[in-house]
Amino acid sequence: MSTPTIPIGTQVITCIATHDTNRTHLHPKGSVGIITRSPAGTEVHYFVRFPIGLEASLEREQFEILKTFKSSIPKAEGTIDAFDLEASVILKCVVGSRAYGLETDTSDTDYRGIYLAPAEMQWSLYGAPEQFEDNTAQTTYWELQKFLTLALRANPNCLECLYAPIVEFSSGCGQRLLAIREQFLSQMIYQTFNGYALSHFKKIEQDIRNHGTVRWKHAMHLMRLLITGAATLRLGYIPVRVESHKDRLLAIKRGEIAWAELDSWRKVLHHDFESALGETLLPERPDYLAINAFLINARRDAIR
Repeated sequence: MSTPTIPIGTQVITCIATHDTNRTHLHPKGSVGIITRSPAGTEVHYFVRFPIGLEASLEREQFEILKTFKSSIPKAEGTIDAFDLEASVILKCVVGSRAYGLETDTSDTDYRGIYLAPAEMQWSLYGAPEQFEDNTAQTTYWELQKFLTLALRANPNCLECLYAPIVEFSSGCGQRLLAIREQFLSQMIYQTFNGYALSHFKKIEQDIRNHGTVRWKHAMHLMRLLITGAATLRLGYIPVRVESHKDRLLAIKRGEIAWAELDSWRKVLHHDFESALGETLLPERPDYLAINAFLINARRDAIR
């Protein structure tokens, strides 16, 4: 029988001394941390975040669950032993192929969401992890402040969450966030969407030169990003679903379109993106003051 996966957000204590992921800091045996990413499939490593903010990769036998470890020790009044991530979620949506209208019979269901860390976690030595990843459930959650920072920079993954066609859960705070989503949109979308696509196409060309292969699924999503970015500049909102291009995009995913043809289409889409930038009515920058006020009010409301 396989060992159950330890949920993200669980506090653990290390059974060995370990280095963080960049091997610059040694965490002694008995260090306490919080799981921020769980393994999936054949993976065996957890990511554990320590109070100083660094993370280490650990196998299951290299740590114990803190609550179990100190179960025989009387609890101090007011101590919090576990963090309930699901109870802190303010928005959860379906992303990936099912959100884009590109799903097939074999498509998985991927989720992204936002959580509002409780004050006790923010104020503690651990601080609030900026991101939780559950690979088994194919779910990623950002802490609210991290999400807002990324969205203000026009991060495609975050902006798509605000316009996701399938929202599985939204708290009152989440609904207030969706109500101001237009204030995140700006001409910065051109730099981020376009730049992201261009840099990754260069990586694809490098793969072709070095290995003679193309990551077709990756190429499909980069083409989708160019289409979505140009449409956003023209429409003033993010049209996440791209059914009108479904047949061609799925043909790319299946590797049925030659790279030369795909690269020609990419150039056309880049040119169209430039034209959309000249036509857009979006402001040059998002409304930082409004988003900052939203974050402050969300923190205050959570304490109340």
